[in-house]
Amino acid sequence: MRRSFFQLCLGAVFVALFGAAGAEEARPFVLGIAPHTSARVILEMYQPLRRSLETSLKRPVEVQTAPDFSEFARRALNQDYDIAVTTGHQARLFQTDAAYLPLLTYGADFKAVALVDKNGPVQTAADLKGKSVLGLSPTSLVTLWGQQWLKKQNLGDVPVRYVSAADSVSRQVLAGEAAAAFTSLANYQKLPPDIRPRMRILAESEPMAGRVYMLNQRWSKERKSMEKALWAFAATPEGKAYFEQNKLDGYRNLKPRELEAMDPFVAETRQALNVK
Repeated sequence: MRRSFFQLCLGAVFVALFGAAGAEEARPFVLGIAPHTSARVILEMYQPLRRSLETSLKRPVEVQTAPDFSEFARRALNQDYDIAVTTGHQARLFQTDAAYLPLLTYGADFKAVALVDKNGPVQTAADLKGKSVLGLSPTSLVTLWGQQWLKKQNLGDVPVRYVSAADSVSRQVLAGEAAAAFTSLANYQKLPPDIRPRMRILAESEPMAGRVYMLNQRWSKERKSMEKALWAFAATPEGKAYFEQNKLDGYRNLKPRELEAMDPFVAETRQALNVK
């Protein structure tokens, strides 16, 4: 028997509603990690958390990153991530411009540092005059801090060249390809034993909002359960080993107005991204 037009329409609506729901259930939960180091290291570093979240959420979890901080920001603003883990200035941008919800951050202080060759010609900030330095992308927090620090030194125009991975900047400085490099204190502390003793911290920032876990608004109803899942991971042997290995000192809640303090960096980030 030929089905009526009403039956066909009703069937189409059923498929649209329940088919979409099934697709959403099958879609992996995407944990986006800002490219603070190479993709290989990030994927390896976040495997314990990925496995823990898969158990808690009862769904597949993928760890993703991006070629640089600018592209990571664009993807987050495009709602590509379910949780985005990034430094405070981007976290604030995602909160104000894409309605992400702050969950928590790490207990260890986040600081930016300017690194130089310990035995090289740069002994003071004045020695950088007329030389070039390295940063991550124009929208990374360590680079934005570094550029502001350079301006305060009254050095004139110091060219900043951007590289995609933080674990390569020290080697480039030692090779004489740049006079200094901006990176995080945590990345400096994790340098290989054949590299770290050869580097020296020329300048160090005040503590800033470090890597913050930001929840996509589409999960707003599950915010408490997401926080519970993260704290549960922190209590496991795998979680404790993760924090110890990466010198992160566990999780902590954000302080009042901690993200709002990042607003000056957010303005520069919007400008670099051409976001209005």
